[in-house]
Amino acid sequence: MGVDAKTEMRGVELTDAAAKRIAKILREEPGKIALRVSVEGGGCSGFSYRFDLADSRNEDDIAIEKDGAVVLIDDLSLVYMGGSVIDFVDDLIGQSFQVRNPNAVASCGCGTSFSI
Repeated sequence: MGVDAKTEMRGVELTDAAAKRIAKILREEPGKIALRVSVEGGGCSGFSYRFDLADSRNEDDIAIEKDGAVVLIDDLSLVYMGGSVIDFVDDLIGQSFQVRNPNAVASCGCGTSFSI
Protein backbone atom coordinates (compact mmCIF):
# COMPACT_ATOMS: atom_id res chain seq x y z
CA MET A 1 0.00 0.00 0.00
CA GLY A 2 1.47 3.36 -1.00
CA VAL A 3 0.75 5.85 1.76
CA ASP A 4 1.86 9.46 1.88
CA ALA A 5 3.97 10.25 5.00
CA LYS A 6 1.48 12.84 6.30
CA THR A 7 -1.38 10.34 5.97
CA GLU A 8 0.57 7.61 7.72
CA MET A 9 1.21 9.93 10.69
CA ARG A 10 -2.50 10.70 10.95
CA GLY A 11 -3.53 7.13 10.26
CA VAL A 12 -6.31 7.33 7.66
CA GLU A 13 -6.88 3.82 6.29
CA LEU A 14 -8.94 2.10 3.61
CA THR A 15 -10.57 -1.25 4.26
CA ASP A 16 -10.22 -3.96 1.63
CA ALA A 17 -13.93 -3.57 0.79
CA ALA A 18 -13.54 0.19 0.23
CA ALA A 19 -10.42 -0.27 -1.89
CA LYS A 20 -12.11 -2.90 -4.04
CA ARG A 21 -15.19 -0.73 -4.62
CA ILE A 22 -13.18 2.45 -5.34
CA ALA A 23 -10.93 0.61 -7.82
CA LYS A 24 -14.04 -0.76 -9.59
CA ILE A 25 -15.64 2.70 -9.79
CA LEU A 26 -12.44 4.25 -11.16
CA ARG A 27 -12.12 1.54 -13.84
CA GLU A 28 -15.68 2.36 -14.99
CA GLU A 29 -15.26 6.16 -15.01
CA PRO A 30 -12.87 7.32 -17.75
CA GLY A 31 -10.85 10.40 -16.79
CA LYS A 32 -11.45 10.00 -13.05
CA ILE A 33 -8.29 9.32 -11.06
CA ALA A 34 -9.51 9.08 -7.46
CA LEU A 35 -12.30 9.28 -4.93
CA ARG A 36 -12.09 12.61 -3.09
CA VAL A 37 -13.24 12.55 0.54
CA SER A 38 -13.71 15.91 2.23
CA VAL A 39 -15.21 17.33 5.39
CA GLU A 40 -17.65 20.23 5.13
CA GLY A 41 -19.53 22.31 7.65
CA GLY A 42 -23.19 21.41 7.93
CA GLY A 43 -25.20 18.24 8.31
CA CYS A 44 -27.31 17.06 11.23
CA SER A 45 -24.37 16.97 13.65
CA GLY A 46 -22.20 19.90 12.53
CA PHE A 47 -19.84 18.40 9.92
CA SER A 48 -20.49 16.10 7.00
CA TYR A 49 -18.43 13.92 4.69
CA ARG A 50 -18.52 14.50 0.98
CA PHE A 51 -17.53 11.87 -1.60
CA ASP A 52 -16.74 12.93 -5.18
CA LEU A 53 -14.87 11.48 -8.13
CA ALA A 54 -11.81 13.57 -8.96
CA ASP A 55 -10.17 14.11 -12.32
CA SER A 56 -7.11 15.88 -10.89
CA ARG A 57 -5.04 16.14 -7.74
CA ASN A 58 -4.74 19.48 -5.90
CA GLU A 59 -1.52 20.73 -4.34
CA ASP A 60 -2.76 20.20 -0.77
CA ASP A 61 -4.18 16.70 -1.38
CA ILE A 62 -2.92 13.68 0.50
CA ALA A 63 -3.23 10.44 -1.50
CA ILE A 64 -4.04 7.04 -0.04
CA GLU A 65 -3.47 4.15 -2.45
CA LYS A 66 -4.43 0.53 -1.98
CA ASP A 67 -4.98 -2.27 -4.52
CA GLY A 68 -5.70 0.06 -7.45
CA ALA A 69 -7.81 2.47 -5.41
CA VAL A 70 -6.81 6.09 -4.85
CA VAL A 71 -8.41 8.39 -2.26
CA LEU A 72 -7.59 12.09 -2.08
CA ILE A 73 -8.07 14.09 1.13
CA ASP A 74 -7.18 17.78 1.40
CA ASP A 75 -5.07 19.02 4.33
CA LEU A 76 -7.97 20.77 6.08
CA SER A 77 -10.25 17.73 5.93
CA LEU A 78 -7.40 15.50 7.13
CA VAL A 79 -7.30 17.50 10.39
CA TYR A 80 -10.82 16.20 11.18
CA MET A 81 -10.21 12.68 9.86
CA GLY A 82 -6.98 11.63 11.63
CA GLY A 83 -7.18 7.98 12.69
CA SER A 84 -10.25 7.31 10.53
CA VAL A 85 -11.04 4.19 8.56
CA ILE A 86 -12.88 4.52 5.25
CA ASP A 87 -15.09 1.49 4.59
CA PHE A 88 -17.63 0.34 2.00
CA VAL A 89 -20.71 -1.32 3.45
CA ASP A 90 -23.15 -3.44 1.46
CA ASP A 91 -26.04 -4.57 3.64
CA LEU A 92 -29.84 -4.81 3.66
CA ILE A 93 -30.17 -1.03 4.05
CA GLY A 94 -28.04 -0.39 0.95
CA GLN A 95 -24.52 0.33 -0.23
CA SER A 96 -22.44 3.24 1.02
CA PHE A 97 -19.01 4.50 1.89
CA GLN A 98 -18.69 5.09 5.63
CA VAL A 99 -16.02 6.78 7.71
CA ARG A 100 -15.28 5.40 11.16
CA ASN A 101 -13.82 8.50 12.81
CA PRO A 102 -12.39 8.23 16.36
CA ASN A 103 -12.48 12.05 16.63
CA ALA A 104 -16.27 12.19 16.30
CA VAL A 105 -18.10 12.50 19.61
CA ALA A 106 -21.51 12.24 17.98
CA SER A 107 -22.92 11.23 14.63
CA CYS A 108 -26.36 11.13 13.07
CA GLY A 109 -28.38 8.15 11.94
CA CYS A 110 -27.57 8.74 8.26
CA GLY A 111 -23.86 8.09 8.95
CA THR A 112 -22.58 11.03 6.91
CA SER A 113 -22.66 13.71 9.58
CA PHE A 114 -20.63 14.05 12.80
CA SER A 115 -19.46 16.45 15.50
CA ILE A 116 -16.13 16.83 17.26
